[in-house]
Amino acid sequence: MTLIKPFRALRPVPERAGEILAPPYDVLSSAEARERVKGKPWSFLHVSKAEIDLAPAIDPYSPAVYAKAAENLQRMIGAGLLRRDDKPCYYVYRLTWRGHVETGFAAAASVAAYAENRIRKHEFTTIAKEDDRVRQIEAVNAQTGPVMLAYPTAPEVDAMLARAAAGAPAVDVTADDRVRHQLWIVTDDATIAALTRAVDALPALYIADGHHRSAAAERIAKSRGGDSHNYFLAVLLPQNEMTILDYNRVLRDLNGRSPDALLAEIGQRYSIAPSDQPVRPASAGEVGMVLGGRWYRLTLRPELLKKAGHDPVARLPVTLLARYIIEPIFNVTDPRRDKRIDFVGGGRGLSELERLVASGQMAVAFALYPTQMSDLMAVADAGAIMPPKSTWFEPKLADGMVSHVLD
Repeated sequence: MTLIKPFRALRPVPERAGEILAPPYDVLSSAEARERVKGKPWSFLHVSKAEIDLAPAIDPYSPAVYAKAAENLQRMIGAGLLRRDDKPCYYVYRLTWRGHVETGFAAAASVAAYAENRIRKHEFTTIAKEDDRVRQIEAVNAQTGPVMLAYPTAPEVDAMLARAAAGAPAVDVTADDRVRHQLWIVTDDATIAALTRAVDALPALYIADGHHRSAAAERIAKSRGGDSHNYFLAVLLPQNEMTILDYNRVLRDLNGRSPDALLAEIGQRYSIAPSDQPVRPASAGEVGMVLGGRWYRLTLRPELLKKAGHDPVARLPVTLLARYIIEPIFNVTDPRRDKRIDFVGGGRGLSELERLVASGQMAVAFALYPTQMSDLMAVADAGAIMPPKSTWFEPKLADGMVSHVLD
């Protein structure tokens, strides 16, 4: 068993890629997707979020949505916008965002390796979301959304990818969000074999984003069998190049407290310093807080920080905030279901936290230090699970760049 293998990608013809590439299905609401596709009849959102082509009131999990996705994919293939490569290849995929560059490659990743924990996870999945991905994959007979995998430091792999990306890319598109997506096709058999061997020599791969897609692939492999069903679409990126942004918390009320009472209670656990500027935490024990139109820098007392020890979950910024503020003061113990708490990805900036509090939509906001890739890998290596909404990766991989057809 190899961790990865090359595959025959279904991908856009280069001259039409700009019309096709789309954000991942799970970063846009249905309403946002409807707006995004105006004037874009070939956007891959017509496949990944096909409810946008049906009545606005439709349940996005309706069978009609999956049937529409299949119809739209076949329409794109029939129109010659998507073509499948004749031979199995790897695909160097480079993302450039705000001057930051990440270079990885697309491959088919082993479901067996996932089951045996050589491809490691760090999140729980929900059955409803797994079911959605299973139905989508079954309907279109392809995996169209890649799982983002991190690989540990591997200079040999990095060097091979750099050589493969030395020439002109097959695809070079800058999306609406100013992320540049480039793709090179690796057809050389010697390079393909060398990449496969180099990845197999790694101790593990780590799911960064795509836990529901990988879980759905495992379910389909068990039900259908067949070689292509035993692999799932993935993009492997070097962990030292990947970017995790802060994933911040906002609460709708102060749980019966006045602002002064809240500050006094937080002050039992944190030192509090008012700030004239937005506070971006510099370490796991620091938190920025917006309350009553003002920023504060909260610093967890050293003796409490020490209690986390070397436990990879206990020392996470999101865990520390939950343990010392969110749970004891706001009585939010189930952030997945409690409607009093919400989450703001770091891509929206600290100004979004200010806006939500100033508008009255939220009573208080907390800015967190980002989870580090080393923390994610430590949690996965320990077989542990992160709290919900611990990581927000930027930039995002595009849907539609490569798809893995299930033969």
